[in-house]
Amino acid sequence: MAPVGGTTVQDHVALAEIELCGDLIIAASAAHEDRLSLESIDEVLKVARERDASGQ
Repeated sequence: MAPVGGTTVQDHVALAEIELCGDLIIAASAAHEDRLSLESIDEVLKVARERDASGQ
């Protein structure tokens, strides 16, 4: 049962994760290919990934 006083608790980490998931869903729905590439996912999530010399 929710508190009567209307106290709202926000989990900022959970809200950020939900926003990222939403961004991925939007990108996937707008994509022309069946799946987003890892590079596309990194771009949507604004992640810069460093690759080592072996290409992994």
